[in-house]
Amino acid sequence: MKVRKRVVISSSIVVALLALAVRAGQQQVRTDSMAGCPMHEQHMAEMNQRGDRAMGFDHMKTTHHFRLLTDGGAIEVTANDPKDTTSRDQIRKHLAGIAKMFASGDFAKPLAVHGEIPPGADAMSRLNDSITYTFEATDGGGRVRIKTGDSDALAAVHAFLRFQITEHQTGDPMEVAER
Repeated sequence: MKVRKRVVISSSIVVALLALAVRAGQQQVRTDSMAGCPMHEQHMAEMNQRGDRAMGFDHMKTTHHFRLLTDGGAIEVTANDPKDTTSRDQIRKHLAGIAKMFASGDFAKPLAVHGEIPPGADAMSRLNDSITYTFEATDGGGRVRIKTGDSDALAAVHAFLRFQITEHQTGDPMEVAER
């Protein structure tokens, strides 16, 4: 009986480990599929150069996060070095301006950064009366909190933020989180 129990547990562990290995392998393939691709590397380099110009700070000195929330989402940027007050102040200036631009339906900055209009931006512009954009200073930078009660606007906000997560390769969850 003990031997049998041990075999069942061992089999369960082996099956679980195999499942994890397969899943990890699939994720690795997805992650690494673009690694070393000259076109992808060129795209990222160009986006980062455009981003530095459009945002007014060095992306290498900062970290971006894009949050999908039940009532909208958030764009968060922080300086990597807590003592880097120059980047912190540049982030705050940029995000305060983004909140105002987006509130007026102006999505020129994301176009300037990405070289294309991000998914959801057109609908966010059209539905801007049903979306609020609030800038909030944080210790290391800032955040633009995006809120809406309109289901079409919410879908547009989530499409926009998912695009940002993918483009900036932040690794942020693509699922909606409670807030």
